Amino acid sequence: MSFLEKPAPGSLLLDDTVPLTAMIEASQSLQSHTVSVCVCLLQVIRRYSDFDVLNNSLMVCGITLPLPPKKLIGNMDREFIAERQRGLQTYLDTITQHPLLCSSLPVKKFLDPNNYSANYTEIALQQVSMFFRSDPKWEVLEPLRDMGWRIRKKYFLVKSKEQTKERYLLSWVDLGPDKFLSDKDLQSAIKLLTSLSIPYLCPLLFSSTSESSALLIRPFSEKGSLRDHICKVKPRESYLKKYCNPKKSQGLELPHIKLYGRQILEGLKLLHDAGIFFGHLHTSNVLVDDGVCRLMDVENGMLGVPSALRPAFTQFRKINTTESIDVFCFGHLLYEMTYGRPPDSVPIEQYPPAPSTAVVSVLQSILSTEACKSGMPTVSALMQTPLFSDVQLQRSEKLQIKVPGRLKEALKAAKESLEKRLQEEQRLLHQHRRLTRAQSHHCSEEEKKKRKILARKVSTGFFVPSSGSGASSPPTCPSSPTPPSTTGTSVRLSLQLSL
Repeated sequence: MSFLEKPAPGSLLLDDTVPLTAMIEASQSLQSHTVSVCVCLLQVIRRYSDFDVLNNSLMVCGITLPLPPKKLIGNMDREFIAERQRGLQTYLDTITQHPLLCSSLPVKKFLDPNNYSANYTEIALQQVSMFFRSDPKWEVLEPLRDMGWRIRKKYFLVKSKEQTKERYLLSWVDLGPDKFLSDKDLQSAIKLLTSLSIPYLCPLLFSSTSESSALLIRPFSEKGSLRDHICKVKPRESYLKKYCNPKKSQGLELPHIKLYGRQILEGLKLLHDAGIFFGHLHTSNVLVDDGVCRLMDVENGMLGVPSALRPAFTQFRKINTTESIDVFCFGHLLYEMTYGRPPDSVPIEQYPPAPSTAVVSVLQSILSTEACKSGMPTVSALMQTPLFSDVQLQRSEKLQIKVPGRLKEALKAAKESLEKRLQEEQRLLHQHRRLTRAQSHHCSEEEKKKRKILARKVSTGFFVPSSGSGASSPPTCPSSPTPPSTTGTSVRLSLQLSL
C-alpha cells in the first residue's frame, strides 16, 4: 500500500496491545511427528524447529527462556511427549505473560502469522522513500531497527540537505483503531502540533498524514529517552536488548524525581487545558534536554494508536477518561523513576524503600487498590501535593496552547468517542468477570454437594421446590463465557512439534 493509498474497504485496524494466549490441549502421532492442539489466535501448524527459531530471535532480550531441549532418540515415547507438552506450555506462558515479549513482533508472528508476517521495516522504507521523491529536502541515513516496541511504527535516522550536520528522527506509523478524527481534522491537529514551541513538549518539525498512515520528523537526541537514562543504555539499540533485562538500571535521586515529575505534569496540564488527549505517557516518551523534560509522541492519541498500558487500565472501570488514563500512566512513570523499573503489576500495596514518604504517598494515590477502584486524582491535584508543590520552575509566565474553535470541537468529539469505546470494553470485561465468578462458584465442590443433597430431598419427597428455584436442574457447570478482546485473544491453534 502506498503512502497516499486508502486502506482497503472493511480492513481491520488491529489493536496490537491485545494479549495473545496459547494452551496445549492434546497431541497425536503423525508421520514421526507429534501434533499438539493449542488454544491461541488462529489454527496454525508449528514444529519444534519453529519454537527454536522463535527462541533464537528472542535471545537478544538477555533472559534465559525455558525452551525444552530437542531430543533425537526416544522422542515418540508417551511419557516424553507428555513431559515435552508441559515444557512447551511453560515456555508459551513465559513469553505471553512477559510485558515486553508478548507484544514483540517475533511472538506475534509465531502465534498469528496471518496478521503479523509482513516486513514492516521494508514497507515503511518504501513508503518513506516514495514520499521523499516529492520532497527532496530530506535524506534517509539508516533505519533504526527495533528501537521502539510498536510493531507498526518504524524509525529512521535522517538529515536535512539544508543542515547536513544535524540528525533527525523520522517515524512512520500506521493509523490505529482509536482514530476518531476525520482526515481533514487530523491534518489540522498535526499541523497545530508542528507549529508549537512549548518547553515541555518535544518539537515536531515536519508531519504528513494520509488516510492510512503518518510520517513525522523531530530532533534526534543522542542521549535517548528518560527510560534510556534510567536503564543506562544506548538509544539506538533494540528495545528488547535495552529494557527486558537491564543490568545497570537505577532509580533517580529525589531532586530529579521532583523536578522531572513536576515538568511532566505541567506538560500534561497544557495538553488537557487545550483539549488535546494524550494517553501515551511512559518513560520512553519523555526526553530530558538540558534538565527539562519534554513529552514525545503527543500525536499518538490523535493517530488512534493504542496505549502501551491499555491492557492494564482497561481492567479498572474508574479509569475511563483521558485525564485519568494520563494520571494512571504518570503513576507508572513515577514508580519507574523511583525504583529504576516499571511495576510488575497493579494495584500495588507494598512499596520498597523510597527516597521520600511523599513519593510513596503519590504512588498510593494512583496505584493502590483503593485508587484503582475509586478513581484517579487530577493532574492539578498532583501538582499541589508536597512532592511537587515546592518545585521551582525556570519559566514563570503562563503557557498555553491556542486551538482554533472548530478543531477544539473536533478534538472534543474524538475524545468522547475514545472514552466511549474504552468504557464499552470495560463493561464487557466486567460482565465477563462476573460470569466467570458465577461459573467458578457453580462448579465448586461445595455447591455440587449442596445440589446433590437438594436433589435427594426432592426425590424422596421431603422437599418440594418452588417454581423457578432451579433445584431440579442438572448439576452441571454453565458454559464458559466468551471473554472480550481486552482479556486476550484465545482461539484454536495446532502446533506440529518435531520432537
